[in-house]
Amino acid sequence: MEATAKTYTVQEAKERLEAYCAYQERCHREVIAKLRAMGMIPLAIDDIVVHLIQNDFLNEERFAKSFARGKFRIKKWGRVRIERELKTRGLSDYNIEVGLEEIDEEEYIDTFEIVAEKKQATIKEKNPYKAKAKLTNYLLYRGWEPDLVYEKVEELYEK
Repeated sequence: MEATAKTYTVQEAKERLEAYCAYQERCHREVIAKLRAMGMIPLAIDDIVVHLIQNDFLNEERFAKSFARGKFRIKKWGRVRIERELKTRGLSDYNIEVGLEEIDEEEYIDTFEIVAEKKQATIKEKNPYKAKAKLTNYLLYRGWEPDLVYEKVEELYEK
């Protein structure tokens, strides 16, 4: 016996997606992917997305702000990584800019200093060039700006 996929009416799908969006901020791409996974036709997807936007369940500006704050404060990502992730989610440059404005400049620099010093303390590499490379690669991967990274790495390893 083969299990058949559950089918949804447009109203059921709207209700499920309202709950999905109310639980956590979502971008348009996530919502559309969810609707496709539910087996909705393109016409229904458009109708549901419009409904979610009109009823303020879906707002990409709000998503960008929430995403930027969360990834910065919780995961300690830099602006470069946050911007790259928002672009992969299909957000406009305007929304990305608005999201990045949520990050306080002073808090950003303080967090960068803490992350860099914490990571440097965990690097056991004896060769200073390899240690510098490890720290640099780690910080760049986390999305911190190259000029900040190179300056901080030089400062930490000139001691």
